[in-house]
Amino acid sequence: MIRVLGCHGSIAARCHTTSFLLDDDILIDAGSGVGELRLDELARIDHILLSHSHLDHILSVPLLADSVIKLRMGPGGLPDLRPIQVHGLPQTLEAIKAHILNGVIWPDFSRLPSAAHPILTLHPFNIGDVLTFPSHGGGADRVVRVLPARHTVPGVGFGVETPQGLWIYTGDTGPNPDLWKLLSGQRIAQLVIETAFGNEEAHLAEISGHLSPQSLAKELAQLDGQVSVFITHPKPGEVPAVLSQIRALDSQHRIEPLREGQRFGVPVSDR
Repeated sequence: MIRVLGCHGSIAARCHTTSFLLDDDILIDAGSGVGELRLDELARIDHILLSHSHLDHILSVPLLADSVIKLRMGPGGLPDLRPIQVHGLPQTLEAIKAHILNGVIWPDFSRLPSAAHPILTLHPFNIGDVLTFPSHGGGADRVVRVLPARHTVPGVGFGVETPQGLWIYTGDTGPNPDLWKLLSGQRIAQLVIETAFGNEEAHLAEISGHLSPQSLAKELAQLDGQVSVFITHPKPGEVPAVLSQIRALDSQHRIEPLREGQRFGVPVSDR
């Protein structure tokens, strides 16, 4: 099960920035949507997969750490603390350490409550890696591929393997030919792809590493077959205009807006 916690490019009432919950223990990005989870749900999160270092995708990492320390301690106290594993590109993790967990913006929870038993541990990955997460309930492993993205900072997308095909999240990206080459011939269950700006701001989308409806059309034309496509990351005040331009596209794919609270009932890989 994949639950959409946030799918906007900024905040407003009932609009949260990007975050998805895979089953009940893996966050894919950690935007403001994480705040929709109850405290007991937050305490069950064991892994956070970060697409890149921009604030709208990482802002809940330090806050989550502060919220769940006591709840993740076992009966033995500090030595039994279950850390949350934060996974990202080396550059992403370095940026978080340098600019967020630096004792100035926020305490360094990669060394707290103690250096030997921190609540956050940092785990680098690279594009092309395949991450495997065992199921707590004895079911199938969760298998996540790290996919290429093209943004203004080093970034990635993710592909969650399911029996129906890949659930793809592009991350923040501009035109991304490497992704479509990689996905050629692959079975895709759903594609979650960003469109951050309207066509009137196509130049801004280009220089900021994002898509507009006209560049989205060119990206989707490189995708084989007919795919269920879900649009994420529009700014709250621009959603109607962006969606209107997307609906006007001539595309063979089924294109819908992503919504907070939406759930994808895709069982994980049984490989």
